[in-house]
Amino acid sequence: MSADSFDYFIEAFGKQHDRISFCCGVEPLDRYFKQQAGQDARKRVAAPFVLIEKNSGTVAGYYTLCATSIDIDELPTEIVKKLPKYPDVPATLLGRLAVDQNFRKKGLGEVLLMDALSRCLKNEIATMAVVVSAKDDKARSFYEHFDFIRFPDYPYRLFLPMTTIAKMFE
Repeated sequence: MSADSFDYFIEAFGKQHDRISFCCGVEPLDRYFKQQAGQDARKRVAAPFVLIEKNSGTVAGYYTLCATSIDIDELPTEIVKKLPKYPDVPATLLGRLAVDQNFRKKGLGEVLLMDALSRCLKNEIATMAVVVSAKDDKARSFYEHFDFIRFPDYPYRLFLPMTTIAKMFE
Protein backbone atom coordinates (compact mmCIF):
# COMPACT_ATOMS: atom_id res chain seq x y z
CA MET A 1 0.00 0.00 0.00
CA SER A 2 1.00 3.55 -0.62
CA ALA A 3 2.31 5.63 2.27
CA ASP A 4 -0.03 8.32 0.96
CA SER A 5 -2.97 6.04 1.84
CA PHE A 6 -2.90 7.46 5.38
CA ASP A 7 -4.17 10.72 3.88
CA TYR A 8 -7.42 8.86 3.10
CA PHE A 9 -10.19 6.98 4.81
CA ILE A 10 -12.89 4.61 3.56
CA GLU A 11 -16.52 4.72 4.59
CA ALA A 12 -19.93 3.62 3.37
CA PHE A 13 -21.29 5.77 0.54
CA GLY A 14 -23.86 8.36 1.59
CA LYS A 15 -25.77 11.43 0.43
CA GLN A 16 -22.99 13.70 1.69
CA HIS A 17 -20.50 12.39 -0.90
CA ASP A 18 -19.97 14.43 -4.07
CA ARG A 19 -20.74 12.20 -7.03
CA ILE A 20 -20.75 14.83 -9.76
CA SER A 21 -17.02 15.61 -9.88
CA PHE A 22 -15.88 11.96 -9.78
CA CYS A 23 -14.25 10.85 -13.03
CA CYS A 24 -12.23 7.67 -13.47
CA GLY A 25 -12.36 7.88 -17.26
CA VAL A 26 -14.36 4.66 -17.72
CA GLU A 27 -17.84 5.77 -18.72
CA PRO A 28 -19.84 2.85 -17.22
CA LEU A 29 -18.02 3.19 -13.87
CA ASP A 30 -18.49 6.98 -13.80
CA ARG A 31 -22.17 6.68 -14.78
CA TYR A 32 -22.78 4.02 -12.12
CA PHE A 33 -21.28 6.14 -9.36
CA LYS A 34 -23.10 9.30 -10.41
CA GLN A 35 -26.51 7.78 -11.19
CA GLN A 36 -26.94 4.34 -9.63
CA ALA A 37 -24.78 3.88 -6.50
CA GLY A 38 -27.17 5.75 -4.21
CA GLN A 39 -30.18 3.80 -5.44
CA ASP A 40 -28.36 0.48 -5.06
CA ALA A 41 -27.38 1.38 -1.49
CA ARG A 42 -30.94 2.41 -0.57
CA LYS A 43 -32.42 -0.74 -2.13
CA ARG A 44 -29.71 -2.87 -0.48
CA VAL A 45 -28.68 -4.54 -3.75
CA ALA A 46 -25.08 -3.31 -3.44
CA ALA A 47 -22.96 -1.77 -0.71
CA PRO A 48 -20.84 1.07 -2.14
CA PHE A 49 -17.79 2.26 -0.20
CA VAL A 50 -15.88 5.45 -0.94
CA LEU A 51 -12.25 6.42 -0.48
CA ILE A 52 -12.11 10.00 0.80
CA GLU A 53 -9.10 12.32 0.76
CA LYS A 54 -8.95 13.66 4.33
CA ASN A 55 -7.85 17.21 3.53
CA SER A 56 -10.36 18.00 0.78
CA GLY A 57 -13.20 15.56 1.43
CA THR A 58 -12.98 14.58 -2.23
CA VAL A 59 -14.06 11.10 -3.34
CA ALA A 60 -10.83 9.57 -4.68
CA GLY A 61 -12.29 6.16 -5.45
CA TYR A 62 -15.03 3.66 -4.73
CA TYR A 63 -15.98 0.01 -4.82
CA THR A 64 -19.14 -2.03 -4.37
CA LEU A 65 -19.85 -5.35 -2.68
CA CYS A 66 -22.88 -7.63 -2.89
CA ALA A 67 -23.83 -11.26 -2.53
CA THR A 68 -23.59 -13.67 -5.44
CA SER A 69 -23.13 -17.35 -6.08
CA ILE A 70 -20.88 -19.44 -8.28
CA ASP A 71 -22.15 -22.41 -10.28
CA ILE A 72 -19.88 -25.23 -9.11
CA ASP A 73 -19.35 -26.33 -12.74
CA GLU A 74 -17.74 -22.96 -13.55
CA LEU A 75 -14.85 -23.48 -11.11
CA PRO A 76 -11.56 -25.21 -11.89
CA THR A 77 -11.56 -28.94 -11.08
CA GLU A 78 -8.85 -28.62 -8.41
CA ILE A 79 -11.06 -26.16 -6.49
CA VAL A 80 -14.25 -28.23 -6.92
CA LYS A 81 -12.56 -31.30 -5.40
CA LYS A 82 -12.23 -29.43 -2.09
CA LEU A 83 -15.85 -28.20 -1.95
CA PRO A 84 -19.14 -29.81 -0.89
CA LYS A 85 -21.17 -31.20 -3.76
CA TYR A 86 -23.63 -28.30 -3.93
CA PRO A 87 -24.87 -27.00 -7.33
CA ASP A 88 -23.58 -23.54 -6.45
CA VAL A 89 -21.57 -21.97 -3.65
CA PRO A 90 -21.86 -18.57 -1.97
CA ALA A 91 -19.49 -15.78 -2.93
CA THR A 92 -19.13 -12.02 -2.67
CA LEU A 93 -19.15 -9.91 -5.81
CA LEU A 94 -16.73 -7.01 -5.95
CA GLY A 95 -18.94 -5.36 -8.55
CA ARG A 96 -17.04 -2.19 -9.30
CA LEU A 97 -13.76 -0.60 -8.30
CA ALA A 98 -12.58 2.75 -9.63
CA VAL A 99 -10.07 5.50 -8.81
CA ASP A 100 -10.62 9.11 -9.89
CA GLN A 101 -8.20 10.24 -12.62
CA ASN A 102 -6.83 12.96 -10.32
CA PHE A 103 -5.68 10.35 -7.79
CA ARG A 104 -3.97 7.82 -10.08
CA LYS A 105 -0.48 6.40 -9.52
CA LYS A 106 -0.76 6.57 -5.72
CA GLY A 107 -1.53 2.91 -5.03
CA LEU A 108 -5.16 3.70 -4.22
CA GLY A 109 -6.54 0.86 -6.34
CA GLU A 110 -4.66 -1.52 -4.05
CA VAL A 111 -5.92 0.34 -0.97
CA LEU A 112 -9.51 -0.06 -2.19
CA LEU A 113 -9.01 -3.74 -3.09
CA MET A 114 -7.42 -4.60 0.26
CA ASP A 115 -10.21 -2.83 2.13
CA ALA A 116 -12.82 -4.75 0.13
CA LEU A 117 -11.08 -8.09 0.73
CA SER A 118 -10.72 -7.32 4.44
CA ARG A 119 -14.44 -6.53 4.72
CA CYS A 120 -15.28 -9.80 2.94
CA LEU A 121 -13.03 -11.76 5.28
CA LYS A 122 -14.59 -10.18 8.39
CA ASN A 123 -18.12 -10.78 7.10
CA GLU A 124 -20.08 -13.17 9.29
CA ILE A 125 -21.98 -14.58 6.31
CA ALA A 126 -20.42 -17.64 4.64
CA THR A 127 -18.71 -16.94 1.34
CA MET A 128 -16.11 -19.11 -0.38
CA ALA A 129 -14.60 -16.48 -2.69
CA VAL A 130 -14.61 -12.92 -3.94
CA VAL A 131 -15.61 -12.65 -7.61
CA VAL A 132 -14.80 -9.83 -10.05
CA SER A 133 -15.59 -9.16 -13.69
CA ALA A 134 -12.69 -7.27 -15.23
CA LYS A 135 -13.67 -4.63 -17.79
CA ASP A 136 -10.55 -5.09 -19.91
CA ASP A 137 -7.03 -6.57 -20.05
CA LYS A 138 -5.61 -3.85 -17.79
CA ALA A 139 -8.21 -4.53 -15.09
CA ARG A 140 -7.72 -8.29 -15.42
CA SER A 141 -3.97 -7.84 -15.02
CA PHE A 142 -4.56 -5.74 -11.87
CA TYR A 143 -6.60 -8.51 -10.24
CA GLU A 144 -4.23 -11.26 -11.38
CA HIS A 145 -1.39 -9.35 -9.70
CA PHE A 146 -3.25 -10.08 -6.45
CA ASP A 147 -3.60 -13.80 -7.29
CA PHE A 148 -7.17 -13.75 -8.59
CA ILE A 149 -7.84 -16.86 -10.70
CA ARG A 150 -9.63 -16.81 -14.05
CA PHE A 151 -12.79 -18.85 -14.43
CA PRO A 152 -11.93 -21.48 -17.08
CA ASP A 153 -14.72 -20.50 -19.48
CA TYR A 154 -14.79 -16.74 -18.76
CA PRO A 155 -11.43 -15.01 -19.29
CA TYR A 156 -12.53 -11.69 -17.73
CA ARG A 157 -14.31 -13.20 -14.72
CA LEU A 158 -11.97 -13.99 -11.85
CA PHE A 159 -12.17 -15.14 -8.23
CA LEU A 160 -10.03 -15.23 -5.13
CA PRO A 161 -10.78 -18.00 -2.61
CA MET A 162 -11.43 -16.87 0.96
CA THR A 163 -8.66 -19.24 2.09
CA THR A 164 -6.20 -17.18 0.04
CA ILE A 165 -7.64 -13.92 1.38
CA ALA A 166 -7.29 -15.21 4.96
CA LYS A 167 -3.60 -15.96 4.31
CA MET A 168 -3.09 -12.45 2.92
CA PHE A 169 -4.22 -10.93 6.21
CA GLU A 170 -2.40 -13.31 8.60
